[in-house]
Amino acid sequence: MPLSAFTPADKANILSEALPYIQRFYDKTIVIKYGGNAMTEPHLMESFARDVVLLKLVGMNPVVVHGGGPQIASLLKKIGKQSDFIQGMRVTDEETLDVVEMVLGGLVNQDIVTLINKHGGKAVGLTGKDGNFIHARKMLVPSADDASKLLDIGQVGEIVDIDPEIIELLDTRDFIPVVAPLGTDAEGNSYNINADVAAGKLAGKLRAEKMIFMTNTPGVLDKTGALLTGLTAKEVDAYIADGTIVGGMLPKVGYAVEAVKSGVKTAHIIDGRVEHALLLEVLTKEGVGTLIKGF
Repeated sequence: MPLSAFTPADKANILSEALPYIQRFYDKTIVIKYGGNAMTEPHLMESFARDVVLLKLVGMNPVVVHGGGPQIASLLKKIGKQSDFIQGMRVTDEETLDVVEMVLGGLVNQDIVTLINKHGGKAVGLTGKDGNFIHARKMLVPSADDASKLLDIGQVGEIVDIDPEIIELLDTRDFIPVVAPLGTDAEGNSYNINADVAAGKLAGKLRAEKMIFMTNTPGVLDKTGALLTGLTAKEVDAYIADGTIVGGMLPKVGYAVEAVKSGVKTAHIIDGRVEHALLLEVLTKEGVGTLIKGF
């Protein structure tokens, strides 16, 4: 429904209903994993940028961690290089890593920064290599045929530790950090890191109030297709055990549960295809996705 369809009284009521949430989350950190349709459809990109700026203006501390899988695949295709995957992970040789760094640390990151700044924010783009704040090591993936056999998939990393100082500093100066999930090891080797993992680990390190995963689904659904929300980690485990949560939702839910177990107050899996999904989830009672809390 367009904003013009609401009366001034309707608009005042909407703002009034948001007040308790603004008060509750004032000066709290909200880590947002930005991806999916919300990151590729122009009107959703504009909506996202406005939402982030508004959250900052009302006193919250949003931190954006973004992916870039479709953009990486597109550029690899343009240069005639095939994308290979093992256990869902992109095999990343040196040439592929160059493309990943170009897309994540350059093109995508700066597009997001520019869009947030266009709407009145003060966004700063960085990668986990800046200030060496994401410490990583090479990830070895168990073979699907023999779990005891570990496969080398190139410059793909797992996080060893995160130094949040640079993020905390930007927050105190009213900047909005926009993070590309790249990391380095002690020898200076660069690694491509799963954005969901990076976002969840960073949220835990920052003791964030919320970890929000923007996806291309409404959230976690039961076997009838109804949205599940207000779940505890124990309930999530039960839904996995009985086959309610399956397929591509499994890793996303796993990252959400890991976030709340690491100290994040709540994790949210929301539908990034919904305009202003962030505001609906943070500033309304109904929300727009699945909320997962601790035990």
